[in-house]
Amino acid sequence: MTMNLTVATLLAEGVRRLRSSPAGAAPGATLDLDAQVLLAHALGVPRVRLRSHPESLPEPEATRRYRALLERRASGEPVAYLTGEKDFWTLRLTVTPAVLIPRPETELLVERALALRSAESAHVADLGTGSGAVALALASARPAWRLVASDVSPEALVAARANAAALGITQVEFRLGSWFEPLAGERFDLLVSNPPYIGADDPHLKWLAHEPRLALTPGSDGLACLRAIIHGAGTHLQPGGWLLLEHGATQAEAVRHELVLAGMRHVRSHRDLAGLERMTEGQQ
Repeated sequence: MTMNLTVATLLAEGVRRLRSSPAGAAPGATLDLDAQVLLAHALGVPRVRLRSHPESLPEPEATRRYRALLERRASGEPVAYLTGEKDFWTLRLTVTPAVLIPRPETELLVERALALRSAESAHVADLGTGSGAVALALASARPAWRLVASDVSPEALVAARANAAALGITQVEFRLGSWFEPLAGERFDLLVSNPPYIGADDPHLKWLAHEPRLALTPGSDGLACLRAIIHGAGTHLQPGGWLLLEHGATQAEAVRHELVLAGMRHVRSHRDLAGLERMTEGQQ
């Protein structure tokens, strides 16, 4: 029986297991991809090798590792926490359960920041940096920029600093504190943030149970953190500076309203690859 456990057989087994689990019912579930990523991780090979050698016979210990990972995934644990890494922008980041898993839609923050500030030099702050994804992506694209990345979670900053060190990025200064607390007396050309914006009663939270709640929801008012950042940004932006915010797919109108109330100009929202308004910007 063991001799028949080829890569192709194990991948099919993994998809069946995940399909019958709570993870298989999650919105946007990617069962084939999950099985491939977990098997490649268990084997210690690139995922492309699974496709080029479907008939190969993994060692029994690797098969046991794979099945153990499958069971954890089936219970809802995210793939990124199981492998300990996630690709974002052009970077491969280490992620731990202390940080939110970087999402592709957050790359829109990076794209817009780079588009709005073409100058070689800039002073930029990433509020609520988590794994450091946005700050490190900006730093990799603009080596001359000076960046500050803050987070209220000491554990998140440990992960972010480790990512910066692994990537050899030195121009990001990491600071502990909530929103503008670590930025007293400073002004920036760009402020970027992907803050918690999911309401505590949002049913989507059940699919995110393994990620840090602090990074997901501000409580009953999903706009609370967004509002705090918007109305505190004025004293930390240079004249003509920009504030860029990620938010929920149904929050764009409310965020635009708050930005206008705060005196921002050129307020506009941008759509992600799914066509949803997930990011809004305004100029001081």
